[in-house]
Amino acid sequence: MATLSRSIGLSREQRITELGRDLLSAAYLRGSFVLRSGRTSNYYFDKYLFETKPSILRRLAAFMAELVPPGTDRIAGPELGAVALATALSLEMGLPFVIVKKEQKSYATGNVVEGELFAGERVLLVEDVVTTGSQAIEAGIALRAAGATVSDVLVVIDREEGAQQMLAAAGYQLRALFTRRDLGI
Repeated sequence: MATLSRSIGLSREQRITELGRDLLSAAYLRGSFVLRSGRTSNYYFDKYLFETKPSILRRLAAFMAELVPPGTDRIAGPELGAVALATALSLEMGLPFVIVKKEQKSYATGNVVEGELFAGERVLLVEDVVTTGSQAIEAGIALRAAGATVSDVLVVIDREEGAQQMLAAAGYQLRALFTRRDLGI
């Protein structure tokens, strides 16, 4: 709560700058990391270190809500990392959400998309950190196969390593709350 009380009286620009600093402080790691894309990087944003902090997650949801396209019917979050973001954004906006599994299971319902989804709904796909956007593209394919209309992907951090171009080629518009440059990396 200390971060929230610090934010009182600050402009929007000051509050988002403060959130960026808090993201870096909580989740920016230096070292040698293999990313989902297979690339090696000397830095990493550990999404679990920022998504599990209520003071950060709450503010992320508030700022992400500003970027939700008009007419959005539902939010979707790929498991596991984006589920907390989808939940927080759902609560912030009062929009229902679904969870997109990485793969179909051979038990229970066998659904890839969990939760209520109706054909033709406009679904906003949320992600935590994107490098190439491949996870978001896979989730978007599953959502479209389930009958959703998906045109936008909203992310917390774009590493600026090709995700925008790959997502555009797959028919998605990338909306990023922060880019690597915004965070001074």
